[in-house]
Amino acid sequence: MQQPPVPLDATDERILAELSRDGRQSVTAIAKKAHISRAHAYSRINRLQDEGVITRYTAVIDPVKAGLQASAYVTLKLRQHSWREMRERLAAIKQVQHIGLVGGNFDVILLVRGRDNAELRQVIFDQLQSMPGVLDTQTFLVFEDLDTRY
Repeated sequence: MQQPPVPLDATDERILAELSRDGRQSVTAIAKKAHISRAHAYSRINRLQDEGVITRYTAVIDPVKAGLQASAYVTLKLRQHSWREMRERLAAIKQVQHIGLVGGNFDVILLVRGRDNAELRQVIFDQLQSMPGVLDTQTFLVFEDLDTRY
């Protein structure tokens, strides 16, 4: 069952925007940009973590500069009622960077990244298409990435 969203005010949203832009900045810097005291910013960030709004801190990696020259979105049609067992198998494939359960002509969409097209081919043909429960796949090669989140 899906949990209800946590109520956020304008201050929470400013803090989240700053952390999304640069998660390494100090609480003091965030407080200054959000126009609140350091203690208030610290307590807000802790609350956002405790309530699960902030789930982790991570670095955003440029896939091409990190040697992942090939990317594709792969859609999967699954056997009915196989999603729960499939998600763990899909998450275990290191080249799968995002998994989305979706509605429409297919059931799942994956973002798959590899060193080259040969690695993508190996993942798609040897791992994804051979999984029990996968009825069909469709692959869309990515020619250029543009991350608009930040």
